[in-house]
Amino acid sequence: MSALFQPLRLREVTVPNRVWMPPMCQYSAEPEGPSAGVPSDWHFAHYAARAAGGTGLIIVEATGVSPEGRISPRDLGLWNDTQVEAFRRITSFLRTQGTVPAVQLAHAGRKASTDRPWKGGAPVGPDAHGWQPVGPSALAFDARHPVPTELTAAQIREIVGQFADAARRALDAGFEIIEIHGAHGYLIHEFLSPHSNQRTDAYGGSYENRSRFALEVVDAVREVWPDDKPLFFRVSATDWLDEGGWTPDDTVRFARDLQAHGVDLLDVSTGGNASGVRIPTGPGYQVPFAARVKAETTLPVAAVGLITDAEHAEKILANGEADAVLLGRELLRNPSWAQAAARELDGAVRIPDQYAWSI
Repeated sequence: MSALFQPLRLREVTVPNRVWMPPMCQYSAEPEGPSAGVPSDWHFAHYAARAAGGTGLIIVEATGVSPEGRISPRDLGLWNDTQVEAFRRITSFLRTQGTVPAVQLAHAGRKASTDRPWKGGAPVGPDAHGWQPVGPSALAFDARHPVPTELTAAQIREIVGQFADAARRALDAGFEIIEIHGAHGYLIHEFLSPHSNQRTDAYGGSYENRSRFALEVVDAVREVWPDDKPLFFRVSATDWLDEGGWTPDDTVRFARDLQAHGVDLLDVSTGGNASGVRIPTGPGYQVPFAARVKAETTLPVAAVGLITDAEHAEKILANGEADAVLLGRELLRNPSWAQAAARELDGAVRIPDQYAWSI
């Protein structure tokens, strides 16, 4: 069997193949009121299609641990029980298709309160359901973003508690895996990187201090998340800055710390914390960062970044560069990518009976 269609066991959860869907915001929830942050029919149809298409693991999009933790007013959340009930419909269907349901818990920090990308993605204020962003330091992401309010130590502890509360709700909602969002310039990444963290207290300065918030979140989530269920962490392996940013060396060191705190897999992406940087993109451009973590630690990794064809995905796994691949925009274009890849690679993948009889 091809490497892409081998199952992967993490703790007591077995993912049927290595074709995974990363978190991709749909910006399709109601912004305010009783339905704020609640998954809709759009979300159900979106995730159900990729599950029916053979995707082994689906990580539901960045889901705010609080209303102020959302990237946009249209994002999903897990801060109340109404959201939990709506998520159960999605997780239940994913399991019927053999897909493992996961969710990414997030706080957007200084990059919060923005419009939907197809409307320009600019920051929005109270007149458009927005709010005042927060961050580790009073440093704006770029010229168009507002200066965030610097978090106090008490507010940091409150956010750590919000991650734990959201993890409890994720379990109640039927998710089998949680991923903590520590990438792409959002709050945890902002604390990690000296580019965005200029604090002089216990959460700033040294690597140990800058990583403190991230590890406190991991510990709080791991404490309430069952021992038999995996915990993932998404990291940006580099800020793509020549100096003054988070580096691949930091990522390798951090991976070891995360594993010691109970993280089971590192989802390796890059960038998002510094505006105006040049990123050399191309097929698999982020895979070397995942490969380095895999080579220099014992923590399983997933690779992402312009992986679009089956042969390339197979090669990444066969060469030992990653333990799984995450296909983002390719799965938006083709919900049944896994089934097409299985035919190409002579791999086994589940096809719903409603479709299989006609193939």
